[in-house]
Amino acid sequence: MTHGMVCAPQPEAVEAGVLALKSGGNAVDAAIACALVQTAVDPQMCGIAGFGSMHLYLPNRGEHTFIDFHGRAPRATREDMWEHLVQAETEDGFGFILEGYVNDIGYQSITTPGSLMAYAEALSRFGTKSLGDLMEPAIRYCEDGFIVRQHVAYYWNLVESAGRLPHIERLTRFPATAKIYLKPDGNVRKAGETHRNPDMGRTYRRIADDGADSFYRGEIANEIDADMKTNDALLSIEDLNAYRTEPNEPLWGEYRGHRIATNRLPGGGTMVLEMLNILERFDLASMGHDSARYIATLAEAMKIATVDKDAHMGDPRFVDVPLDRLLSKAYAGEMAARIERREKTHVPRYRRTEESKDTTHVCTVDEHGNCVTMTHSLGTPSGVVTEGLGFMYNGCMGVFDPRPGGPDSLAAGKSRFTAMSPTMVFKDDRPVLVIGAPGGTHITMGLLQGILNVIDFGMDALHAVGAPRFCATSDIIDLTNRIPRYVEADLNGMGYETRRTHLSYHFAGVHAIRFTKDGWDGGADPGRDGMALAT
Repeated sequence: MTHGMVCAPQPEAVEAGVLALKSGGNAVDAAIACALVQTAVDPQMCGIAGFGSMHLYLPNRGEHTFIDFHGRAPRATREDMWEHLVQAETEDGFGFILEGYVNDIGYQSITTPGSLMAYAEALSRFGTKSLGDLMEPAIRYCEDGFIVRQHVAYYWNLVESAGRLPHIERLTRFPATAKIYLKPDGNVRKAGETHRNPDMGRTYRRIADDGADSFYRGEIANEIDADMKTNDALLSIEDLNAYRTEPNEPLWGEYRGHRIATNRLPGGGTMVLEMLNILERFDLASMGHDSARYIATLAEAMKIATVDKDAHMGDPRFVDVPLDRLLSKAYAGEMAARIERREKTHVPRYRRTEESKDTTHVCTVDEHGNCVTMTHSLGTPSGVVTEGLGFMYNGCMGVFDPRPGGPDSLAAGKSRFTAMSPTMVFKDDRPVLVIGAPGGTHITMGLLQGILNVIDFGMDALHAVGAPRFCATSDIIDLTNRIPRYVEADLNGMGYETRRTHLSYHFAGVHAIRFTKDGWDGGADPGRDGMALAT
């Protein structure tokens, strides 16, 4: 048995990760077992046709690395192909609404997926178990079914504001998808009912037998390609054949005597470090947690980083990002001075709307000091399932800018910016916090607050991820319902427009494991369905 801890938004997935540890596996085995079950029991949050970023710290091997597996625009993509269809930009600058929703749902919304390749690569390089063995729990949940949890039911029935399609459209528009997700009476299952997906189970058995290569170059790839050609998709078998993950060294920063390791662009780690650099100039603890001054200070740092993201951050293979300037202490000082002068940063938007956030996360540690934090996703799910294969494809084309000339504009082979930022915090060269989150562009803002809660306010993992949060990715400061109204009134008195959600837990779903002299403590975001479990 290997002792360790697993933390994720789904109890079934956490249990699979812990069982991998109990059977002698390491933190990498546990993370992949957890991720595979997540694809079965949270099938719109992630999947083998998704994308993500995996952060691995393996001290006994002398390895500290990322496996980045961002989705890539297919080769058939043209920079100006949707320019004439633009209706609006999402409020947080993380997507666009087009006529006919061609970038948001359906076959043209699919980027080249990387998740399955990344899982297999992590196991072959760093794991102790085979992909086939670790797929067994996921296969059982596909074949025997899982009990629909509250968050799954909530997602299936969510009607978003500001023009995005109701989520039920992603389950009903295409016959192969509707066959899986609708009951005979035409309704989706409710919380507490059992959902089965035997087609996905059969596909997983094929992958367990034939390996991940079958998805990219084998029989499954041929079936995917035939479906894509029939339905005028951008994705082709040439894209699948050419796909490779990207190994990356961590991007490092410092905050109050701690070293912060996070991911590189097109991931969101740059935003996390930029905000921490700015906020290090302030005595946040003396302001009081979630006071009006504290919220206003963080909100301005969030807005500054958002403006810089929109203006500069994208796939570094296509965009020349001024990283040294954005992460310099001098630039942080200039931005902190603006905040001290009470200047309010404006976040420009083109006909703003709100954005969907469909992602999941896993954190694992083991007794050997190995740590993994991985965020993986479908983006906004495409709604597309190839007949007989069972899994849903990502819908990541929706975040590219359909207007040519920008850092996140469309280009063949390009990865979009994503806020995914699986992060580790080190003190004296030892990890003290492993943290990550799902939640679209809210990810970086949720992670920021979780890190500050641990470093500046001394919270354990559970309190750090459960404390009331807020978010500012536009000129509006969004508040969870547990932020007191008298604090909101003070913010309004300072000239800020605020917006209160009915949700008590919101703005990413932060999950974390903290290291102490007494061992690990874990925290699963109370707004999701998950848990932290040790063995």
